Amino acid sequence: MELIVFDLDGTLLNSSGQISPYTRDTLAALSDRGIAYTVATGRTLHASRELLHGHGFRLPQVFKNGVMIWNPENDAYSHRNYLALDEVQHVLEAVLAQQVAPFIFTLEHGTRHAIYHAPLHNDMERMLARDFGGREQVSVLPAAHLPADAEITNISGIGSPSAVSAIEAMIRDEPHLVAYVGTAWEDATWRWIDIHHVEASKGGAVDMLRQQLGVSRVVCFGDSDNDLSMFASADEAYAPANATPEVKAAATAIIGHHDEDGIARFLRQRILGKG
Repeated sequence: MELIVFDLDGTLLNSSGQISPYTRDTLAALSDRGIAYTVATGRTLHASRELLHGHGFRLPQVFKNGVMIWNPENDAYSHRNYLALDEVQHVLEAVLAQQVAPFIFTLEHGTRHAIYHAPLHNDMERMLARDFGGREQVSVLPAAHLPADAEITNISGIGSPSAVSAIEAMIRDEPHLVAYVGTAWEDATWRWIDIHHVEASKGGAVDMLRQQLGVSRVVCFGDSDNDLSMFASADEAYAPANATPEVKAAATAIIGHHDEDGIARFLRQRILGKG
């Protein structure tokens, strides 16, 4: 069996964060042909569920850059990687030192998700908190309400390029942590940073899916640095034209832009045999 694995933002989704009608129809054609596909994304389950609903995503899915694998058949996580308390403390010190509000993502009592945050400094952080709070089944609360027994999956923040670079530099010396950085889709002058345990990666999660599903080959698509481990694990890896230079260099080939249905057009030609 061949498994196709999609990154979401900047790859399968357009710049509006949506699956276009052309890509929707392509996914339906893949499903009708019995072709296996899933996602490996930096998003949480609850930030992805509505987007993926109705598009044939029936196999286990990778969330938070490999921190968790979720199985839609039983609505449960089969794999989780949490941050230890000393790692959490190190991250919080690094983020707070740059006057960036940390957003602390937790998993509590089964599949209940909550996000806790320090005092917000600016309109961008307040907008991010509103966005998180608008997601189904996700509570957004001040950090003072963080339960002592909460399992912390990752810590994120949004700030100026200099602030985010400084946070990343402080995290780089911690062997058990990894930080991913990117341009904020809300405003290209801002940067986001997402920090979690180093053992959590898209590549490691895809390897688990390969074993779990009995997959003989993996073909993946991605555009950002958090996709590099998945590219290294896959048999074939394709980067849209909007991908970072590092991802393009690691790709089997570069294909069309995500705003031009590059992935869907490639799949129609390569797998479905049509334009």
